[in-house]
Amino acid sequence: MTVFYSGRVQGVGFRYNAKAVATGFEVTGTVRNLNDGRVELVAEGDRAELEAFLAAIRDSGLTGFIRDEQVLWDEAKNDKRGFEIVV
Repeated sequence: MTVFYSGRVQGVGFRYNAKAVATGFEVTGTVRNLNDGRVELVAEGDRAELEAFLAAIRDSGLTGFIRDEQVLWDEAKNDKRGFEIVV
């Protein structure tokens, strides 16, 4: 799954919060800032676990910063270990 978040999502701790939320779920992936001001989150895992992870991100206090959330579902590549912030 790839999620693009837009709004005021850079400079507010979004990536660090997403990584912290990920520790409570059986997901692997990355989160990074994009040059256009959005944040890209790429995560793999069971679909139900990924949906719960997305809901937890929304419930983590960041909703006020998110203007739009674009979720794209795709087959897992199984090339990730853990959940990392890409700088």
